[in-house]
Amino acid sequence: MLASPLILVGLLFAFFIAGVRILQEYERGVIFRLGRYAGVREAGFRWLIPLVDRMVKVSLREIVMDVPAQEVITRDNVSVKVNAVIYFRVLHPEKAVIQVENYLYATSQLSQTTLRSVCGQAELDELLAERETINRQLQEIIDLQTEPWGVKVRAVEVKQIDLPPDMQRAMAKQAEAEREKRSKIIHAEGEALAAERLAEASRVIATEPTALQLRYLQTLSEIATENSSTIVFPIPIDILRPLYRMAAGGGKGDKPNPER
Repeated sequence: MLASPLILVGLLFAFFIAGVRILQEYERGVIFRLGRYAGVREAGFRWLIPLVDRMVKVSLREIVMDVPAQEVITRDNVSVKVNAVIYFRVLHPEKAVIQVENYLYATSQLSQTTLRSVCGQAELDELLAERETINRQLQEIIDLQTEPWGVKVRAVEVKQIDLPPDMQRAMAKQAEAEREKRSKIIHAEGEALAAERLAEASRVIATEPTALQLRYLQTLSEIATENSSTIVFPIPIDILRPLYRMAAGGGKGDKPNPER
């Protein structure tokens, strides 16, 4: 007589335990009752009717997915390999379960095809220099396509662009030529500026004879500092001319010198 109530209690307890579900804070449970959608359960302790209800757990955390490298032919017929990374999360769990069989696989495949399409419409220089624009286009297109699945794409980043070896050599030569051109332009500008300064200095020296003497003395000072050498310093003839006059006047007595 006592066995029947115990068996009944055991069966009820097993029935209760069979329907217990625990959802984490970042999870939501999509409930199907006899095959029909019956709502979304929040995080915490949840009890389902065994053999009647079925729950599919969906994570709401942001997913970081690596998009494999894709062979892309750019608009200027250059073959490159491009890979990217996509950041997305599920906003509507019921759509992610009902509208698409596997939203992770579907998002990955859509990202690959969109990556090839968008990069194929750009030239190589645009692909290398305007990466932010490419990222924004990818994000807008993929987000629009995944919206019916309840998936929100936050960002898409082009991670790496692999160029063919011959193209790398050509770009290296181009960069070297560009740097050489800038170097020559800077050198020419320096020469032009130096010529202007020299012309200005020559005008100053032409108007001020003492400036030439000062420059001459400065040059002699620099030579004496750098090298141990003997410098013959010429005496200007203007200094000796009065002595010549005095000597000439003394030889002729008291007669005045006609040069005075």
